[in-house]
Amino acid sequence: MLKSKKAISPILATLLLIVIAVAAIVVTYAWIMTYMGSTTGQAGVLLSKDAVSWPANTTIIVYVRNTGTEDAVIDAVYIGISTTNLIKQTPNYEPSSGLVTANGGTIKINITYSDGWITKTTYYFKIAPEVGAPLEFSEKAP
Repeated sequence: MLKSKKAISPILATLLLIVIAVAAIVVTYAWIMTYMGSTTGQAGVLLSKDAVSWPANTTIIVYVRNTGTEDAVIDAVYIGISTTNLIKQTPNYEPSSGLVTANGGTIKINITYSDGWITKTTYYFKIAPEVGAPLEFSEKAP
């Protein structure tokens, strides 16, 4: 009974292994190219906080730097006392265009916070460029 069963031929087995290996290589290549494409596209605009100053009770000044490889234009600025309660602000930019140049360019964002900031309170900021990931951070008022 055992002698009546036949196995797969060595040539067919070798071809099957080659097809499986090539398919695995193609799937891996497609996954890596998709991952690398999304990662490098996001690195074009990379905002970071340089400093925050609190010169007057209703004024907050934020300095933002772009360490990415593409210029960024600041689209919106939000401030709140929690991450879920951010309120859109109408800031003044220096330069006035809101443009932050690539490779280390900085921008000064003057925010008139109508509620007035409270000493020793932590405020949450979100600075969103037109393209790229927003900069989110918290800062404690002096």
